[in-house]
Amino acid sequence: MARQMSSAKPRIRPRTLIVTAIAWLLAALFLLPYGEMVITALRPADELRDPGYLPHHFAWSNFVNVWRDSTLGDNLKVTLLVAASSTLLALLVALPAAYYTARVRYRGRKYFLLLVLVTQMFQPTSLLVGLYREFFQFGMLNSVWTLVLCNAAFNLAFAIWILTAYIGSIPVELEEAAMIDGLGRFGALRRVVLPLAMPGVVTAVIFTFISAWNEFVMGLTLSTVPSSQPLTVGINSFIGDYTVQWNYLFAGSVIAILPVVVLFAFIERQVVSGLTAGSVK
Repeated sequence: MARQMSSAKPRIRPRTLIVTAIAWLLAALFLLPYGEMVITALRPADELRDPGYLPHHFAWSNFVNVWRDSTLGDNLKVTLLVAASSTLLALLVALPAAYYTARVRYRGRKYFLLLVLVTQMFQPTSLLVGLYREFFQFGMLNSVWTLVLCNAAFNLAFAIWILTAYIGSIPVELEEAAMIDGLGRFGALRRVVLPLAMPGVVTAVIFTFISAWNEFVMGLTLSTVPSSQPLTVGINSFIGDYTVQWNYLFAGSVIAILPVVVLFAFIERQVVSGLTAGSVK
């Protein structure tokens, strides 16, 4: 009798079924535009106005043509370099600033954090004229490193803010114990604080990388040479004055989102491992 009771499957509650169904419905609604984007990217040019949802035959050559007949390959390289470099630069500056702000109670600390938060409210478009004139005088227009500096600067405030909150939540006694065991300040930061603050680091990486990846206005203004423009500007070239190459536009959009999807798939594991890393024995 006990064996029969143990082998019986637990009953699923109706509430669980309803919540699961709603979750799948919402997921489908969110994924539906991406499905439409992929389907349009595979449509032949003569079927773009076809009322049917699926094309009669899939034109895989759209991806080949959009890569061969445009500067999309160069644009993708520029975007990868800009997003990765600006993320690295922002973290290199934000980590020491956040660590010092979280650990040292200096005069004006609250005003500094308030200033950091206020700078996050400025839109890049409001500073475009000044940025253009400044980089023009230094001869840095149409340079990848100009976009790196701008993206790192505009995302630095959020990185400092989020890292300060994470580092401030870590007990200082853990650092003191590590320094008693022989580690210096830098060693305690590297071996104790950073592993425990990894969720905050990952959050800053995701925010900075995605923001730099999707940036459009600065890339359009500060880079006028097609081969030195980011991917968002390169995709915009398929929108003409009188016609829009929808199949190429969506094919380029599919290419643009693939690296971001790969990043999220990789970062998800780092978030979980960062929650348990750095614990004391």
